[in-house]
Amino acid sequence: MSKSLSTLSQDLAALVEAAGKSVVRVEARPRMPASGVVWADGVIVTAHHVVEFEDEISLGLPDGQSAAATFVGRDATTDLAVLRTEAKGLTPAVWADPAGLRVGHLVLALGRPDENVMASLGMVYGLEGEWRTPTGAHVERFVHTDVTMYPGFSGGPLVDAQGQFVGVNTSGLLRRLNVVLPPATVRRAVETLLAHGRVRRGYLGIGSQPVRLPAALAQSLGQETGLLIVSVEAESPADRNGLLLGDTIVAIAGEPVRQMDDLLVALSGDRIGTPVPVRVVRGGVAKEIPVVIGERE
Repeated sequence: MSKSLSTLSQDLAALVEAAGKSVVRVEARPRMPASGVVWADGVIVTAHHVVEFEDEISLGLPDGQSAAATFVGRDATTDLAVLRTEAKGLTPAVWADPAGLRVGHLVLALGRPDENVMASLGMVYGLEGEWRTPTGAHVERFVHTDVTMYPGFSGGPLVDAQGQFVGVNTSGLLRRLNVVLPPATVRRAVETLLAHGRVRRGYLGIGSQPVRLPAALAQSLGQETGLLIVSVEAESPADRNGLLLGDTIVAIAGEPVRQMDDLLVALSGDRIGTPVPVRVVRGGVAKEIPVVIGERE
């Protein structure tokens, strides 16, 4: 038994050492540094909430050296940020196929809040499907682990038993709960930020609240709730395209809108500048109004 444990211990240490070559220290806030993952040579992905200042960012590299980094952009909805560095010879992370992750698999959270890489061992105890962050971002999978996230681990990776990266860890999305952002979510945010410096979000310019629909209308529409428009900003897309105070939005582009999360999902960046059919209930009658989606500043 002791020999098996010794072998496991040596294997875990070797795994951490190898995976740690793709983990950097991110110094972008006054207090404790955080961690980041080498996405590509010269490109670092980290957590948005640990990047408190966008100038004079410093990285601690796996070889013990320091390097300057420039801020590329951030997506607060997924709590991800991208940095660039001119440091050479960085080792990009190897990302795992998320479909291979199963309940019971051992995983490690890695961080580099200090000069050396740190690790915390745990297990995947639950897997769920797609979910939405509190600000409406789409995340492909919810991964539950019992890994302890130590201070400074945000922005660092979750690593499987093969040493491949299965996500980026953050404590900045859900209160009192650490979140693992899977590779597809990270890739989408990184590629968008590298291309545009920001993640585009659609905008209507309304204030709204969920309301229950009258029984007959709910039956005919196949949904019990919609979003009542309680305010319309002057010269906003809603104002310019004829949405009125008192309208109840029940669908956008054919997709039901029952609550605020549905609206946030419908206002995706790819719809900005295009006319989208918005179905509203006005005076007890459902009608469709084409609305050109604006871009949130």
